[in-house]
Amino acid sequence: PSCHLRLEWVYGYRGHQCRNNLYYTAAKEIVYFVAGVGVVYSPREHRQKFYRGHSDDIISLALHPERVLVATGQVGKEPYICIWDSYTVQTISVLKDVHTHGIACLAFDLDGQRLVSVGLDSKNAVCVWDWKRGKMLSMAPGHTDRIFDISWDLYQPNKLVSCGVKHIKFWSLCGNALTPKRGVFGKTGDLQTILCLACARDELTYSGALNGDIYVWKGINLIRTIQGAHAAGIFSMNACEEGFATGGRDGCIRLWDLTFKPITVIDLRETDQGYKGLSVRSVCWRGDHILVGTQDSEIFEIVVQERNKPFLIMQGHCEGELWALAVHPTKPLAVTGSDDRSVRIWSLVDHALIARCNMEEPIRCAAVNADGIHLALGMKDGSFTVLRVRDMTEVVHIKDRKEAIHELKYSPDGTYLAVGCNDSSVDIYGVAQRYKKVGECLGSLSFITHLDWSSDSRYLQTNDGNGKRLFYRMPGGKEVTSTEEIKGVHWASWTCVSGLEVNGIWPKYSDINDINSVDGNYIGQVLVTADDYGIIKLFRYPCLRKGAKFRKYIGHSAHVTNVRWSHDYQWVISIGGADHSVFQWKFIPERKLKDAVHIAPQESLADSHSDESDSDLSDVPELDSEIEQETQLTYRRQVYKEDLPQLKEQCKEKQKSATSKRRERAPGNSIRLHFVHGYRGYDCRSNLFYTQIGEIVYHVAAVGVIYNRQQNTQRFYLGHDDDILCLTIHPLKDYVATGQVGRDPSIHIWDTETIKPLSILKGHHQYGVSAVDFSADGKRLASVGIDDSHTVVLWDWKKGEKLSIARGSKDKIFVVKMNPYVPDKLITAGIKHMKFWRKAGGGLIGRKGYIGTMGKNDTMMCAVYGWTEEMAFSGTSTGDVCIWRDIFLVKTVKAHDGPVFSMHALEKGFVTGGKDGIVALWDDSFERCLKTYAIKRAALAPGSKGLLLEDNPSIRAISLGHGHILVGTKNGEILEVDKSGPITLLVQGHMEGEVWGLATHPYLPICATVSDDKTLRIWDLSPSHCMLAVRKLKKGGRCCCFSPDGKALAVGLNDGSFLMANADTLEDLVSFHHRKDVISDIRFSPGSGKYLAVASHDSFIDIYNVMSSKRVGICKGATSYITHIDWDIRGKTLNNLIFDKTILEKQKKKIAWASWTSVLGLCCEGIWPVIGEVTDVTASCLTSDKMVLATGDDLGFVKLFRYPTKGKFGKFKRYVAHSTHVTNVRWTYDDSMLVTLGGTDMSLMVWTNEMEGYREKRPCDSEESDIDSEEDGGYDSDVTRENEISYTIRALSTNIRPMLGIKPHLQQKEPSIDERPPVSRAPPQPEKLQTNNVGKKKRPIEDLVLELIFGYRGRDCRNNVHYLNDGDDIIYHTASVGILHNVATGSQSFYQEHNDDILCLTVNQHPKFINIVATGQVGDSADMSATAPSIHIWDAMNKQTLSILRCYHSKGVCSVSFSATGKLLLSVGLDPEHTITIWRWQEGAKIASRAGHNQRIFVAEFRPDSDTQFVSVGVKHVKFWTLAGRALLSKKGLLSTLEDARMQTMLAIAFGANNLTFTGTISGDVCVWKDHILCRIVARAHNGPVFAMYTTLRDGLIVTGGKERPSKEGGAVKLWDQELRRCRAFRLETGQATDCVRSVCRGKGKILVGTRNAEIIEVGEKNAACNILVNGHVDGPIWGLATHPSRDFFLSAAEDGTVRLWDIADKKMLNKVNLGHAARTVCYSPEGDMVAIGMKNGEFIILLVSSLKIWGKKRDRRCAIHDIRFSPDSRYLAVGSSENSVDFYDLTLGPTLNRISYCKDIPSFVIQMDFSADSSYLQVSSGCYKRHVYEVPSGKHLMDHAAIDRITWATWTSILGDEVLGIWSRHAEKADVNCACVSHSGISLVTGDDFGMVKLFDFPCPEKFAKHKRFLGHSPHVTNIRFTSGDRHVVSAGGDDCSLFVWKCVHTPH
Repeated sequence: PSCHLRLEWVYGYRGHQCRNNLYYTAAKEIVYFVAGVGVVYSPREHRQKFYRGHSDDIISLALHPERVLVATGQVGKEPYICIWDSYTVQTISVLKDVHTHGIACLAFDLDGQRLVSVGLDSKNAVCVWDWKRGKMLSMAPGHTDRIFDISWDLYQPNKLVSCGVKHIKFWSLCGNALTPKRGVFGKTGDLQTILCLACARDELTYSGALNGDIYVWKGINLIRTIQGAHAAGIFSMNACEEGFATGGRDGCIRLWDLTFKPITVIDLRETDQGYKGLSVRSVCWRGDHILVGTQDSEIFEIVVQERNKPFLIMQGHCEGELWALAVHPTKPLAVTGSDDRSVRIWSLVDHALIARCNMEEPIRCAAVNADGIHLALGMKDGSFTVLRVRDMTEVVHIKDRKEAIHELKYSPDGTYLAVGCNDSSVDIYGVAQRYKKVGECLGSLSFITHLDWSSDSRYLQTNDGNGKRLFYRMPGGKEVTSTEEIKGVHWASWTCVSGLEVNGIWPKYSDINDINSVDGNYIGQVLVTADDYGIIKLFRYPCLRKGAKFRKYIGHSAHVTNVRWSHDYQWVISIGGADHSVFQWKFIPERKLKDAVHIAPQESLADSHSDESDSDLSDVPELDSEIEQETQLTYRRQVYKEDLPQLKEQCKEKQKSATSKRRERAPGNSIRLHFVHGYRGYDCRSNLFYTQIGEIVYHVAAVGVIYNRQQNTQRFYLGHDDDILCLTIHPLKDYVATGQVGRDPSIHIWDTETIKPLSILKGHHQYGVSAVDFSADGKRLASVGIDDSHTVVLWDWKKGEKLSIARGSKDKIFVVKMNPYVPDKLITAGIKHMKFWRKAGGGLIGRKGYIGTMGKNDTMMCAVYGWTEEMAFSGTSTGDVCIWRDIFLVKTVKAHDGPVFSMHALEKGFVTGGKDGIVALWDDSFERCLKTYAIKRAALAPGSKGLLLEDNPSIRAISLGHGHILVGTKNGEILEVDKSGPITLLVQGHMEGEVWGLATHPYLPICATVSDDKTLRIWDLSPSHCMLAVRKLKKGGRCCCFSPDGKALAVGLNDGSFLMANADTLEDLVSFHHRKDVISDIRFSPGSGKYLAVASHDSFIDIYNVMSSKRVGICKGATSYITHIDWDIRGKTLNNLIFDKTILEKQKKKIAWASWTSVLGLCCEGIWPVIGEVTDVTASCLTSDKMVLATGDDLGFVKLFRYPTKGKFGKFKRYVAHSTHVTNVRWTYDDSMLVTLGGTDMSLMVWTNEMEGYREKRPCDSEESDIDSEEDGGYDSDVTRENEISYTIRALSTNIRPMLGIKPHLQQKEPSIDERPPVSRAPPQPEKLQTNNVGKKKRPIEDLVLELIFGYRGRDCRNNVHYLNDGDDIIYHTASVGILHNVATGSQSFYQEHNDDILCLTVNQHPKFINIVATGQVGDSADMSATAPSIHIWDAMNKQTLSILRCYHSKGVCSVSFSATGKLLLSVGLDPEHTITIWRWQEGAKIASRAGHNQRIFVAEFRPDSDTQFVSVGVKHVKFWTLAGRALLSKKGLLSTLEDARMQTMLAIAFGANNLTFTGTISGDVCVWKDHILCRIVARAHNGPVFAMYTTLRDGLIVTGGKERPSKEGGAVKLWDQELRRCRAFRLETGQATDCVRSVCRGKGKILVGTRNAEIIEVGEKNAACNILVNGHVDGPIWGLATHPSRDFFLSAAEDGTVRLWDIADKKMLNKVNLGHAARTVCYSPEGDMVAIGMKNGEFIILLVSSLKIWGKKRDRRCAIHDIRFSPDSRYLAVGSSENSVDFYDLTLGPTLNRISYCKDIPSFVIQMDFSADSSYLQVSSGCYKRHVYEVPSGKHLMDHAAIDRITWATWTSILGDEVLGIWSRHAEKADVNCACVSHSGISLVTGDDFGMVKLFDFPCPEKFAKHKRFLGHSPHVTNIRFTSGDRHVVSAGGDDCSLFVWKCVHTPH
């Protein structure tokens, strides 16, 4: 219909399930939302404006701080956020593609630049946006439960607070990482649900809780509560200049001042408008006005002065479905009734509620009598009530039915009331007889849905749930079955959904009943419908044919339950079921529309507001055949090139078995693409341009071609790996953008001069890219995909960023054009589609072209912009040109017969080209055609490179420049039309249809091709590169062959016939037709060519005698169709290739074949790829010297193999240029060229063959092979360990000891025997622990501060020691701590922000970023949560975190590197793909990411002079990478240039000038690469693996470090010149048998070395002197730890077989003893003069401290000694082992060490032991979580609890016992507390556990889960912990990190 509806008013406000959604804008208007509509209401003018950019219910709203812009979020599967202007109600930005389910909360930050959103998904994702750019900055999982409110802290930057079910979280945003801290409720308040919050100064946060209290937070701690602020939950809190307003479920509003002292209370329930149960959902306070939104959809405005008179400014129905709707017959009133039991009357003129009445039951339907006096309401319980309209008093209440009344209607004469019930009956009541029942209709079998009376009140029609339509005679209710009787009936109203008159409202092929309501307007001849999808549609009435056209309007959320015209047809009223809102639409008839063209369809993201129809198919003209063909192309592939790596992986197993045999090397020859015959015109348009210097750029297959017409040469862009579908040129005519087919198709922007890619865009299209266009300033690019919704994307191509994205259309889009005047606007045109778009943040908002009455909705083939930003022109499929202004069609001009395929704007006019083969020039307004050129053979100029196949070919592309018009045709020709008329043909190829047949001439450089396009063509391969002859055939052909003398040409056709033609004139000599099926190969016998063999798909080969033209033989025996045949030299046997073999193998080997084109057979089994199931090798051809076999396959690869390729999976070189399958390959007669044919790309490619000797050192573009070689240069234990190590994150670590039993905090307490009440006379309980500093006042320890770390992670990390500050400081890491170590003083400072182990470290070398360090850590899955792997960038001096990058490298980050400018950071992951990512670290933005390699990558480093080039090395891997825009391009290192070079495992990288790269290998060689080609090998640079290399930036010298045995001349560290030719070796004087260097760095005159043995050594370059700066244990765990009784020394013993003595004051290692066996425990004697050491092999040793001599040693046990102790009186030595025993030795008997006794019946291995103060008892904790006490020295088990309780212990290191029950945490299911130690003062306790935590408790702590402080830093498993003397320090020993941490104790002041 040509009339139209406009939304005029919405009654309602969404108060249910939403909060904080009502605000004042700057213009004093009120903004809120209802259903799917944002409403801006002006109380002054009583006017509403609507924002309708959402496609589903809005559930959240935030107001920008400037109070003009609004952000709203919706529900839905792919919900989005709109930011819109409350004044113009236009969209500013759209944020999408991140959340799912819905957007629960939104908040702007202080300056309004950023927006935070919270999703409704299972993780309640929190997301921060730069909303103007539509870009997500950061995302993290929010909480496991619902989040109700989120807010930015307006007083601190980058901080947010969120709250929700039982939690509140304080977030900080750094880099791209959102890190939460949970609020600590503590003892101050109950852990409960927090509903709303507001931030204030001084880190204060106020929050409203579910119980009505207000909780006040400082930092993350709850500091006080304001009890009873409200009586129930506080739903809303709003901060303004004066203070805070809160609103709660109790119906009160409270105002508070800025310090949250109460100002006033307003109880809305007590006011005039109040009612019981009023609940406040939203409050907004501005000046002296307060806005209140309630649960029941009211909005109040309160003026503070008259607070008891709130003003009601909006009302709606409350929660519950809304079904009932009736209109008054004479007045502009509407009546609604709902499940909230209220009936309401609305005035349509005043837009107000004028009456409301509450009923007893939910109301389901309503009707007003014809005189407007009675109102009948049908109820849900089966009753109905009649009221008087004027005062709402009851007339009658009747209940005759049990089920709901769904529909009732008064008869037009007012005498009867028909009542339809859900029990499928209709009752008729007489109005005058006080509603007495006078009849009933019982014909239906299902519930009644609709009723209509006839105008004379004699008939009634009904619809029921089955969709049946029945008629009854009134008033009796007899069913009428005769159609004749009904025909003449005129119906008073039409509200039925089934019936002839409304057939058209149903879509064509559907049988669904989702239309809830219709209402016919007889006068306006329109019908309005309401359905389950929230859509109101307008149809013509009557509409008889199914699938009629309509206009549609959205706004309601899910189902619209009812719709009615007002009595005078001025308005349509619709009501929503779930959104319980009433929409009032103004009806704008046709005549009004004419005056108001300005009623443009309103913008929206959802195609709506007057989409013509879903059923466009009904009356559209037939598509042009060419366009139809094109729309049916799918471009889908079975296998995409992107899938190959995975397929290869899957086939690895197969190949392992096969590669035991030595595989053939790749051939020495290589080929280079030389010329391509062909141009893709059959399905692409406007893809042909002149460059700046007059070359021509176009595309064919997967090649971008630059053609020089003067020299007739071509250059190629080969960056694509599949069909290119579109091409456009930059406004400066130097760059080109091309888009291709692919699973994730890419767009390449490349330079036509250098043919290098500048940027590659991918990640947002599927299947392919069909159109691209640059903006006028050249900065942006628009592209369109061929996925189902034809996505439109706008890019910033240099950065490679997606700016905006939108769904284009459901039909194909052919073109996208950007507005040359306004970069934010663009148009798309396609099938029945012309859309005008503008960018809005991350989305694009499209408006359909408005055709009006001008034309019909046509298919657009091309479009351009005119001379102003409003004007646009499009060419249609019917030959018209449409002229548009803004979005309106102004006029159409007939331009061509048949579609207009291409148009081009000139300075003063336009040029168009069409299917009719005519090029037309127009003036600047398409008024007149200035000139036309017909493309005809007659006009061809003499210099043409070929022949025109037909006159007037369809023109697909036009371009102007250099005085010519360039024309591309559908037939694959490119022509140049001179302005004066002559035409030159430049390039041509085959037309559409597969090309299979190819033959090369026996002695001339020409070839013949035959194709399904029914042509036979002869091509010149010499420099003239043209088509020499062409002949049309009756049928398409599949094969051809020259006779040996070159005179005849045989051609096999698709219908089973074949012919022989004269090779020069192409005239017929003879033809045969013996077979039915395709002739697949045809061959002359060699020599004189006497015989001709003809193979067909019938599985036969026929032999013909050429001279006599007779068939002389038939070969049978093939079981499948035959694909290839070859003769032997004598012309006696044939090798026919089918999928089985005919001749026996033995004979075959001896036959010398004249030609080899077969793809099966022993000689070429190696050509079949690893993934042979997926791809077929379709063709092969052998050079005449029998050296090189070329093959073509279904993936478009051309490969060269060495012949014969015996053995499976031969090595090869491969080349990509064809798109899908290569159908044929042939060498020319002299092997100088290879000719290949592409099947579907119809291109003939000519490659030059470059022999082995002749090769300029040019990067060849081949890949060596599918499979990496097995030899990787040897084995090294360190490399293997590093490669196979698996990093666990702390949170998942499990216990290090094999414990069994029930954990202490889960054990049942045994009741003590004598629990007598204590008597005061009893002696006081003795001390638990003997205290050493009795004299002083005891001071508890309140904190531990990390002071020293002995340890460095060198065993599996590399390149992680660096100089800072000119060599004064060094930086390195261990466990999860970054350490800055001062070389002179040895003092250390620490970066402790990592929450798990650091794996890599690098320093920014750029002077602008001085002392900036990046460290990468272990993590688990990459879900962006706090345990995800992350990289921290921090300042080494002040330890400030500058940025945190959460990354998608699951498992961890193993390498980091800064770029030359210092702004980019490269990271490599440990995930299975070993992803490589590049970050702009200051913003936390990920620029590019790509899978690196299928095996471990060890290092990746930027070139020191580049921000785009970097190199990665790893297991059998070296790759050279380039960053192009957002894409990472890689080249494998090429070894083929050096003989016998093989790909080894590469371990380290260094760089030299002129693009040299050095990589260190596992064998000790260093490879030198120029670009990506190996140019030499520095053999045996080290004897073992080269683990580390360092390039000095200031002088280019290179340091290498490796694994070597020290010798006179060699050394593990070498300093080399810039080219790695000369070196100087340095020996590390460490005394180890082999030195293994893991990290090197060079400062001024010094080299810094980190070793595998955890030493960091400084080597002087002049004197080669070594200075060890840092020592550590080599292997862990460090089990033994002992502190000296009186001095600040301690001992450690570890698995590496050493015991080391450390000095805390001097910060260094004093001594170390090598024991030769792993040590497990160590202990000082009480005087400190002896040391006892327990070993893993069961031996123990006693040393004298003074001389380090062995005093005694003994081995009584076979298993590890776990603890060893001297008794306090120095008499006994107790030795506890894993043999479940403790042995006692009497030291007074001298060094013989005979055992005097031992403790029996210990149930499990011994963990710790402690002596009592009097040396007579020993407590033992064992591996089954039990603690035992034994007498010393008898070893008797003491069972008496009371006695045990009275013992005073000398030390306490037990983790078991009631006194330390509190140290066991709740989370220790899989992990244990490993060690504990009580301070000498006896009042503090420290523990170490499997999570790597050190915890500080009070002693004793008998209560479960005692309070404590925790200190992080260690890796998993803290194995031992001790206080030093005087409780000055705590020392903790690490398991996984082999490090010793020294913590300083901070005592509480006196």
